[in-house]
Amino acid sequence: MEIINAVGRRKTSIARNYLTAGEGNITVNGTSLEKYFPSESITALVKQPLEQVGVTGQYDIKINVKGGGFRGQAEAIRLGIARILCKLDPSFRPMLKKEGFLTRDSRMVERKKYGHKKARKSFQFSKR
Repeated sequence: MEIINAVGRRKTSIARNYLTAGEGNITVNGTSLEKYFPSESITALVKQPLEQVGVTGQYDIKINVKGGGFRGQAEAIRLGIARILCKLDPSFRPMLKKEGFLTRDSRMVERKKYGHKKARKSFQFSKR
């Protein structure tokens, strides 16, 4: 089996995922998934697409991720894995689409404007 790759993005995180046949090992930036992400809920979030289509433990996934925090990186990885599974077998697409794993969440942090404390918060206004 050849290597299948896909890119996932969320906020400022970019994840490049590579799938090969194997025993189900997931490595993120050279370390195991459980060591890289401190929380069990985040590791479960990453594995959701694999569990949805029932291929847990059949493929090895190597991930390079940069930017953002843990949550943004995990959701970027999840999108990349879902895209890989669609390339692997097009019959997986309806299941993944129904759960929303193929939708790119485009919400980003709003930029700070000049004359304001933050993006929308202003300095206190004094009339007199």
